[in-house]
Amino acid sequence: MVNSSAGEAANDRITVEVAYALPDRQALLTLSVSSAASVEQIIQQSGILQQFPQIDLRAQKVGVWSRPVKLVDNVSEGDRIEIYRPLIADPKDLRRRRAEKAKEEGRADKTTGGRVAEQKMASAEQTSAEQNSIAKNNKEE
Repeated sequence: MVNSSAGEAANDRITVEVAYALPDRQALLTLSVSSAASVEQIIQQSGILQQFPQIDLRAQKVGVWSRPVKLVDNVSEGDRIEIYRPLIADPKDLRRRRAEKAKEEGRADKTTGGRVAEQKMASAEQTSAEQNSIAKNNKEE
């Protein structure tokens, strides 16, 4: 005879994954946990904190399937908890630098920041060549 409380306890468990990756090393751990367990409890139960002692859950963000979650949130059957590394550069700052460089190189419109049309680029190159030719002629005189 099956103990009903043991059967209920077995049904009260879910299977989840915990993922963490470094440039040279990754871990994807699958474990069975209580359906009432929080994200933080599952991460601690997974043993990933021992494998990667540099993980600081108070500083690093976590998510489920690429969506940010809080450490106190619960998860569902089949969820993958992901521990994110801190960013080494601000994406907005990088985008701003690329845009400025494109403007300086003439690959982007200086006013709108959008792409320069082919015709405008050809016209700008022709104008630049004409200006260089005029400057060269002025030097010769």
